[in-house]
Amino acid sequence: MSILARYLELIRFSHTLFALPFAFLGALMAWYMNYHPEVEGAAIIPFRLLDFVGILVCMVFARSAAMTFNRIADRKIDALNPRTSSRHLCVGSLSLRSAVVFLVLSSLGFVAGTLCFLPRNPIPAVAALPVLLFLFGYSLAKRFTNLVHFWLGAALMLTPLAAWVALRGEVWVRAFQTWCDSGDLPLLLSELSPFLLAGAVLFWSAGFDIIYACMDAAFDRTHGVFSIPGRYGVPAALRLAALCHFCVLLPLLALPMFFPPFSSIWLAGVLFIALLLIYEHAIVDVQDAKKVNIAFFHVNSIISLTLLGVGGVEIFLHW
Repeated sequence: MSILARYLELIRFSHTLFALPFAFLGALMAWYMNYHPEVEGAAIIPFRLLDFVGILVCMVFARSAAMTFNRIADRKIDALNPRTSSRHLCVGSLSLRSAVVFLVLSSLGFVAGTLCFLPRNPIPAVAALPVLLFLFGYSLAKRFTNLVHFWLGAALMLTPLAAWVALRGEVWVRAFQTWCDSGDLPLLLSELSPFLLAGAVLFWSAGFDIIYACMDAAFDRTHGVFSIPGRYGVPAALRLAALCHFCVLLPLLALPMFFPPFSSIWLAGVLFIALLLIYEHAIVDVQDAKKVNIAFFHVNSIISLTLLGVGGVEIFLHW
């Protein structure tokens, strides 16, 4: 149990709560559309428990693989940074070999999860390796681009999109083909709702990663690590993070126009999230790691769970 706890600490397993609600919300939206073909004229796609299992397995193992790769790739940088020098691979409480084995097992677990959608939908299995490579790319991006925070945002953005594709991939392809053949724009627009949710996740993730990176601004600048705080300074970085979080609200407010069940309860939830984001920026003090952790971990967990909660209630009420 002690060794298991080290692995879970290595990948910050508790932080899976950040992205998992967005995957489940994307899945709920897809299931609603699957059982309401009048929305876009497609046949009903029945619910399968195996699809739910597949989404859960893929989410857990994809994040585990990505975080383990990040720890392996950054172990030398982490060892130089006083804030991260106590991490497992730096102090030797876990060996590099064991971390590589865990990485391989997590990657195989993710690929196995995509097989749950067969034979009905082969897209997740085909896309498994490209998705993993994209997730791993975030760990290398800090070596060549200051936009690394948006790479993380794009990685987390995949969660609602992947869930939607896993449950409605064939419908998506058919809608696009129909639009190409007949120019049926309403049919295509009905399939855009997961992109709006994904856009919100992109800016939300990038914003809080910029805030978190502010704690290492001086280190990044000294050691050549690419980041927005290291390149442009903390005040400018915090302003950009605030702008990102403002951009979160725009696709969330637009979602009811593309996804019929979302209405007043959803909008009330978006208002609550706006207040949480304001609170997050009000309490941030990059000199106080405790306050950053409150903003980064606690507030963001509430945000993701709130969206899942209000979205789930709206879908249930309109089912």
